[in-house]
Amino acid sequence: MYTIFKNKTLIEKNLIPFGFRLQNGIYLYEIDICDSQFKMIVKINTTDDISAELTDKITNEPYILHLVDSSSGTFVGKVKNEYKKVLHEIEKHCFKKNIYKSRQTDEIIHYISDKYKDELEFLWEKFSSNAIWRRKDNKKWYGVLLILSKRKLGLDSDDIIEIIDLRAEPETIEKITDNKKYFKGYHMSKKHWITIPLDNSVSTEEIIKFIDASYILAKKS
Repeated sequence: MYTIFKNKTLIEKNLIPFGFRLQNGIYLYEIDICDSQFKMIVKINTTDDISAELTDKITNEPYILHLVDSSSGTFVGKVKNEYKKVLHEIEKHCFKKNIYKSRQTDEIIHYISDKYKDELEFLWEKFSSNAIWRRKDNKKWYGVLLILSKRKLGLDSDDIIEIIDLRAEPETIEKITDNKKYFKGYHMSKKHWITIPLDNSVSTEEIIKFIDASYILAKKS
């Protein structure tokens, strides 16, 4: 029943706005379902463990038939559907997909979210893993996150990696491009964008400096 949360990451900051309350380190969400016959309580702790239980409000006893695959009937079907609907709403508003494999990518996503309050935007249905960050004030992009083969960067390998495209000053791009750790913008202006593989060949701390510079440059463009 909880497979909808598989390969998903909790967005903890969204829990309270959704309706959860924090109690003793556990987030609780309570809602009545099935014409208020059942109370549903969803629990999420800070390690992303999630559980949900139903209680019959008339008998005050736990209800479990909705968890039994072999159970059938109109009433049980209604309970199952409403139970799943609540979980899907929580998944939709409080979780995000684990698309990227690189730990460094995850660090960068969290950095941008924390500092600039910007989340990735997935703009291309055909390339659903590719995404961008943009400033809120002028909507200009300052970062692009892509998944591609190293061979696309001119490297002699078919390994799949994650890369980030960032704005940079033309003189900086010319100075540091080495086609090993730093590349001229992939699918972006090679004069104004630089590409960095997210494979720890460049430290996260160094990439963050480029992110901050790119954010400023997006304001000027």
